[in-house]
Order: sequence, then C-alpha cells, then structure tokens
Amino acid sequence: MLELEQISYDLEQLREPLEEIGKSLDLENKEKRISELEKIMEAPDFWDDMNKAKEYMKEVNSLKASRDKYKALVDLFEEAETLIEIANEEDDASLIEEIEDKCKEFSNSLDNMKIAVLLSDEYDGSNAILRLNAGAGGTEACDWVSMLYRMYVRWAESKGFKVKVLDSLDGDEAGFKSVTIQIDGENAFGYLKSERGVHRLVRISPFNAAGKRQTSFASLDVMPDIEEDIDIEINDDDIRIDTYRSSGAGGQHINKTSSAIRITHFPTGIVVQCQNERSQVQNKDKAMKMLKAKLLLVKKEEEEAKRAGIRGEVKEIGWGSQIRSYVMQPYTLVKDHRTNEEVGNAQSVLDGNLDPFISAYLRWNSINKSGLE
Repeated sequence: MLELEQISYDLEQLREPLEEIGKSLDLENKEKRISELEKIMEAPDFWDDMNKAKEYMKEVNSLKASRDKYKALVDLFEEAETLIEIANEEDDASLIEEIEDKCKEFSNSLDNMKIAVLLSDEYDGSNAILRLNAGAGGTEACDWVSMLYRMYVRWAESKGFKVKVLDSLDGDEAGFKSVTIQIDGENAFGYLKSERGVHRLVRISPFNAAGKRQTSFASLDVMPDIEEDIDIEINDDDIRIDTYRSSGAGGQHINKTSSAIRITHFPTGIVVQCQNERSQVQNKDKAMKMLKAKLLLVKKEEEEAKRAGIRGEVKEIGWGSQIRSYVMQPYTLVKDHRTNEEVGNAQSVLDGNLDPFISAYLRWNSINKSGLE
C-alpha cells in the first residue's frame, strides 16, 4: 500500500528529532536527581523546614513531569509504529485512518515538547503576572484591553491554568484602563514572556456612529511570580507606597478600608499595584514581590543589551512600537512583527489560540540568543 509506505516514511523522519529531545532533556541525570530528592523526602525531619520541603517537592514534581511527558511521547511513536506493522502484515487498509490520527497526535505532541525544551531560562517555569494598560485610542483602547484580557484568560483556561485578578481600573465608558492578572501553571511565564509589548487593533469601532475604522493600542507587561525572596536591594528613599480603596468585585472586604497598595519606584518609573489579596499587608507583600521581579527583568535586559551592543529603549504605547497587529477590517489577520508569524482567523486568536505565536517567538528568540553567545 503506497499510502501506508508514505505514512511510515514520514513517521521515520521524526525518529531523530525525538531522540534529540531525549538527549537535550538529560534524562539519566534527571533520574539520579529524582532518586536523590526522594531519599531526602523520606527523612523523618523532612517537613521541619516547610519552605525547603516545598522547594524539594516542586523540583521533584517538575523533574517527574518532564520525564513522564517524554516517555508518553515515546509511547505514542511506538504505538504508531506497531499499528503500521499490523497493517502491513495483515494488508489491512482499514487501519490507515487510525494510523494517521495516531501519527498526527504524535507529531503535535512532538512539536509541543520541542517548545517546552526551549523554556530553559531561570524563571521560565514560574507562574506569570500580566499587566495590561490602555494606550492611544480612548474608550476604544479600554475596550481593547478587555478583549486582550479575555484572550489571555481563554488561553490560560485551555491549558488548565488558574487565573486570578490582582488589580483593575475600569474605563470611563467600557473595558479597562488597566488590569493585572496572575496566571498559575507550569511554564506560564516561559510561554507568556513572548507576549510582552504593544498590541495594535484595527477594526470598525462599535463606539463610532459613523462606522469608521479605528486603530487602538494596549501594552502588556509580563513578569514571573517568583516565590522565593529575590536578592535585589531596594532603598526606602527610592519608592513611594500609596494606599487606596479597592474597586471592583472582591468580597465584603472590598471598599471597606484602604487596603489596596501602589508602589512607585522612582529610579525606573516602575509602578506596581495589588488590591485583591485579603489584607493591606498581603497586598503590600505581593506588590513588593512584583516590583522585585520587574527590577530583575530590567537588570537582565540591560545585561543582554550590553552583550548585543545595543541600548534598550522604552517604547510609547502607540504607532510604530507594536509587536503584533490584529486586523478585523477590511480583512482579518493577526501578524507578529518580530517573527512574521501570521494567522488569518483573527477571532480564533482572540478566543485564545496563541500557541502559533508563542511557538514562533520561542524558536526566534532561541536563534537570536545563540547568535549573541
């Protein structure tokens, strides 16, 4: 059967990439480290230091997840091979559809594993904190922020990740002037760091009676939610801490007291806010963690800029600075201006189909980083 021969040939071409991923995962050393950690966890005094115990638990779970995902990938490959052998031996063409489905499942899983392997930076495995701000475009821009908020929530939900709103400021007529959310899930920051930048929307405005095309902008900042204390010194004279009353849904404690916290860092102009924790103390702790994470990213970017021989620049939320454009009229297209990745179905992207752009960015970023080293 010629069709079966072609399927078998295509599958065989994926054997080497599968083996390369296995090598890059360094599975032998992972197994050794898992054994070491399990011995530590069996000690009677393991839970005496709760923080250290949690760190060990997190590490062993991450190592096992990586190992098990690769084993599942190998199993898929072998299942497809077995089905092909059976079809050949029994000359059974009725198995071709099942074989094609199995090969497609393996190919998609392989692509996802390739991307996961690229997530090797220190904080890629962390949860992510996203802050959306409306830019040029007035009410239209506030509505655009709410559309992006929905897009990231949909993406997170499709991954089984948890979403929590940390802070929000409603627009005067619609949407949000700003909204900060936390997305909890494995490699959330590693995936979503690709989304940092200015996002541009072109559409027929629902707020314009004349039905004219409107261009609006929103910026997205992304930082890791780093649980451990970051070794970054912050001078008390360099920050201002403001308290204000929380707004929006959040339980009976909302609006009762000035529990929301805003921290302004004068040297960098960075502002972080948190309002949805249970107390002012918790909001302050969370905001300080966010500030330290942001300062850490700024420091890393400065170091990378020096290595590349360029000066990092802060871009305005407006024309010419967007990383991605979302065009709804006169045609539909979403295009990333860094990687040139395009998706013609703009609505599917706004419904959370971000994986093509995330995958393209991680490959593009990996190539650029290797060029600097």
